[in-house]
Amino acid sequence: MSTNYIEFYFDCSSPWTYLAFSEVLSLSQRQSLEIVWKPILVGGVFNAVNQDVYEFRKRPNLLKLNYSNEDLQLWSKVRGIRIIFPKVFPVNSVKAMRGCLFADKESKLVNYASNLFHAYWSQGKDISHEDLLLDIAINSNLDTEEFRKFIASQEAKDLLINNTDELIGRGGFGSPTLFYKEKMFFGNDRLHLLEEVITKNLI
Repeated sequence: MSTNYIEFYFDCSSPWTYLAFSEVLSLSQRQSLEIVWKPILVGGVFNAVNQDVYEFRKRPNLLKLNYSNEDLQLWSKVRGIRIIFPKVFPVNSVKAMRGCLFADKESKLVNYASNLFHAYWSQGKDISHEDLLLDIAINSNLDTEEFRKFIASQEAKDLLINNTDELIGRGGFGSPTLFYKEKMFFGNDRLHLLEEVITKNLI
């Protein structure tokens, strides 16, 4: 692995993560950075260190919620992607994220994750269904039989839990979270700050 890299902890069940994912690839190319992909279960992070998320969902502040939704749509225009709010939300992303681990092993994570994000956030499909994930695997040039075996394996379960626990241990509390030289950057709107830090060699 290159000494110049960023770590990208993510769960596809977040629209803000889709926005960050769509930009981090260009950022890495501009700055000659390798990306170390770290699929996680953001629900596990929330359960451990950020239960306020659930309270906000139960009793949202309408001013903040309306602003956030408008902000999301504005960012989607900036990034050039379509974001709709799926009927199934929150979604059980366990198998989908195990699929990211498999795709990463096969050096096809970018393609698979792009298709996964698009299916959920642009088309509103329920990515908890294994049949849909197998279709996405096919479209991502992954071996579906090996994909099916891996997402059911103990190895996949352990890797996803380990990544999630690792993020919690590093002070993370949601998705997307990036690390550059051990400095944490949380959220889509911190990518510009991250690039400024890299460009100006601030850390």
